[in-house]
Amino acid sequence: MRKNMPCIPKFATRSAVLAACMLAALVLLTGCGQVVSLVPTTTPFAGPTATFSPPAGPTPVPTVTPAPFTPPPTLTPTVTPTPEIYSVVPGDNLERIAAQFGVSVAALQDENNILDPRTIQPGQQLRIPSSESANGSEPLTVPTPTPASFNHQKVHFSFTPLGGLWVLGEVHNTSPYTLEKVRVGVRLLDEHEGVLAEKEGSVLLNLVDPGGIAPFAILFEMAPKEFASYLIYPVSGVPAYEGGYYRDLAVEDLTFDGELYSAYHVSGSVRNIGTQETVEVQIILTAYDPLDRVIAARTVEADHNVISAQGETTFRALLVPLGGPVERIHAAAQGRRHQPGN
Repeated sequence: MRKNMPCIPKFATRSAVLAACMLAALVLLTGCGQVVSLVPTTTPFAGPTATFSPPAGPTPVPTVTPAPFTPPPTLTPTVTPTPEIYSVVPGDNLERIAAQFGVSVAALQDENNILDPRTIQPGQQLRIPSSESANGSEPLTVPTPTPASFNHQKVHFSFTPLGGLWVLGEVHNTSPYTLEKVRVGVRLLDEHEGVLAEKEGSVLLNLVDPGGIAPFAILFEMAPKEFASYLIYPVSGVPAYEGGYYRDLAVEDLTFDGELYSAYHVSGSVRNIGTQETVEVQIILTAYDPLDRVIAARTVEADHNVISAQGETTFRALLVPLGGPVERIHAAAQGRRHQPGN
């Protein structure tokens, strides 16, 4: 007689069988000394993702805006009238030439930088001023000459009993030209370089050769009792026209005598070593102290104002130094050419 057994579902029986099989396999593997560890499968991790935002449109390329172009100014040429040139002939003088061209003598002198009308000579080229400038309808413009290069040196100051001040010295021509119309200026300055007084004066020589020297003596009639410093500067000096000057003069037999700070008697002779007659002969005397400073300077007339070719004359002068004693005295002679017919 069969007993009633409980009803077991089929799927439960299969599950039990499967579990039993797995257990048996595990026992067998254990018996073999091997352990199998199951590595868990890594679940992919979603990291941060880059966000790309497409541009709204193409990036515009900056355009270069050129600066406005300003054309250079158009040069308008100035028409300069060609000057009329006249060549001096024997027997000419400025009055005759001025009358010939209908201009004034003064305008002719200004145009050609002539100080003495008697100095013109045959062959000299003269610029004739325009009639408008000469007649005054247009002012005659004479350019201010730019001072050529020269230095000052051997300066000495001497106050006078009446409150004046003498400034003596000499210029040294450092330019390659013979200069004329050389003038210097003197400024007396306070401790802040303010100008207390100012004066100008010419050198005593008409011409200063390249590398040559010429003395000056400038008097301040009323000068400040004290000044901190001074400034000596060129005022004018232009390349010379030497045609009117006579250069062939030599000073000889120069002697002087005096006692320390007293007046000195100076004498000598001037010889014309050239082949022409010279007029307006002058001697320029310069005295120096032991420190080689200029302490006296003056112009004296020769005993005879006209010297024939190869002739000579004498001179005598009294020289009063503004300091001393006098260490040495230098003498130079100058004259002008004699113009026949003048």
